[in-house]
Amino acid sequence: MMPDTAPSWLKPAPIAGMWEVAFGPNVLYISADGQYLVRGDILKIDGFENVSRPARNRARLAVVDGMGDANLIVFTPKSFQHTVTVFTDVDCGYCAKLHNEMQTYLDAGIRIRYAAFPRAGIGSESYRKMVAVWCSDDQQTAITMSKAGQDVAAKTCPNPVADQYEVGQLVGVRGTPTIVLETGDLVPGYLP
Repeated sequence: MMPDTAPSWLKPAPIAGMWEVAFGPNVLYISADGQYLVRGDILKIDGFENVSRPARNRARLAVVDGMGDANLIVFTPKSFQHTVTVFTDVDCGYCAKLHNEMQTYLDAGIRIRYAAFPRAGIGSESYRKMVAVWCSDDQQTAITMSKAGQDVAAKTCPNPVADQYEVGQLVGVRGTPTIVLETGDLVPGYLP
């Protein structure tokens, strides 16, 4: 039975008699009678299209955007057409390679937002380095130095590193760099 007024997290599914339920980065499907729950992709046979993907991407993007620019390290060109969020680790070689190409991205009109994802986990040496970067007075210089293997003065403060690590895990980050495009698509690994 279709409710007269549905909450924002409940929408008709691409299959008749089903509802799409979004919570956080997760999207599930439930039968209209509430008896069945489906976790997985819905594929349209004609064209073999994954019709679940847009809903999952919207849910992922909402969670990533919920971190807020003020909690991310943002490199912004004078004029930009695109924004990507990169889950990064200062001890990741491919993250450093991507960072070394920052000016190319900025010149192309791409704004880069860094979110912390210390691959070794909370409390690790990478985590401590990332806290020092996020607590620096000049975060852009600090992350550039840290990715180049230079020491950043150890410093602590209230910071979002642990929260961003959790968000990364929620949205499917398994390694670094992982890029979340403005469509919500997840791109694992380094790409030029």
